[in-house]
Amino acid sequence: MMTPVLFHLDLDAFFASVEQLDHPEWRGKPVIVGALPGGRGVVSTCSYEARAFGVRSALPISQAFQLCPQGIFVRPRMDRYHELSQQVMGLLRSTAPRFRQMSVDEAYLDLSGTRALLGPEVDLARSLKEKIHQSTGLRVSIGIAPTWYLAKIASDFGKPDGLFVIPPEGIDEFMEALPLKKLHGAGGKTRERLENFGITSVAALRAMTKDALRGLMGDGAAEFLFLACRGQADYNPFREAQSHSISAETTYSEDTAELEVLETTLKALCHEVAFRALEEGWASRTPHLKLRWSDFTTVSAQVTLAQPVVSSTELYRVVRQLFGERWSPGRTVRLIGVGLGRLEAQGPGQGDLFETEEHKQGKVERALADLKKKRPGAAPVMRASLMGKNRRE
Repeated sequence: MMTPVLFHLDLDAFFASVEQLDHPEWRGKPVIVGALPGGRGVVSTCSYEARAFGVRSALPISQAFQLCPQGIFVRPRMDRYHELSQQVMGLLRSTAPRFRQMSVDEAYLDLSGTRALLGPEVDLARSLKEKIHQSTGLRVSIGIAPTWYLAKIASDFGKPDGLFVIPPEGIDEFMEALPLKKLHGAGGKTRERLENFGITSVAALRAMTKDALRGLMGDGAAEFLFLACRGQADYNPFREAQSHSISAETTYSEDTAELEVLETTLKALCHEVAFRALEEGWASRTPHLKLRWSDFTTVSAQVTLAQPVVSSTELYRVVRQLFGERWSPGRTVRLIGVGLGRLEAQGPGQGDLFETEEHKQGKVERALADLKKKRPGAAPVMRASLMGKNRRE
């Protein structure tokens, strides 16, 4: 039986790396993308230089400024990030027989059975990293493993610009030595509860029976943890792709109940999904929301509209309402996702005597998507609201 060869690719500190790419004078300096100091908001992404000061994603911007007042604080430029993301994803799509983009900065590739055609997987990964760097100036980390879950964990090792392989025969040894904080999907609340019961390593977790875990964590968490610590968590990024939808999701490194963090994530995901639908020529009347709580319970919600979604703003308005109907203050979230289902080919645009702002914005977004198709090498064009200004300008 053929051993699966599965890649997870992650663009390193993506938003901050793009800012350093476009502003060479910021390279080697702490760059913090998100809200600006003095206002409300959180960190979207920060450079590795900023992380050395304790800054991290989802941190309130006021705390980030206290930790790193010398940092370069900039607003996100989603159109620019999306432009570079599409360059990377296009290269990956042309390489792998099976490709699945999960978000603006990560993707999965199935390279099983391609060694005779594409060469050894490690050589292929090195070649991909070099091609991406030459074409975009960006660095990526790649994890290679026989399961999707392990590939995701592997890509985190050696960051930035990492390449890490978990061979089939090395899974048990790797998992036994894995720190608990590196177990993907086990957020801060989960680890805290485990540590309260003396489980401070993955090796100790592996020694627990499933029944014992159920007594400590509940059925959902126990099932996940029992499989995850063995590298067998039930995860297949292609499962949702078969349902003819476009989606993007974010799993938080630490479960969060911060409304600003959740809303910021929703906005970014809506922008990404809406632009991917435009560029790929799809329309949809069925937005959907995915939430996973800290107890590993997952809920999904969708609504069917009378007309197709016309802009990222409309998509956000709809999924924000779905979110508000299910979330309550203080409830912690570990994963949040946005999607468009029941995709249909885009038809010709229809005029509206009384166009809403969402329709007008949709026309702008469609024009941007068309421009990128016709002139992929042109300088980015973006809405002013997404450009932002940095603190030093």
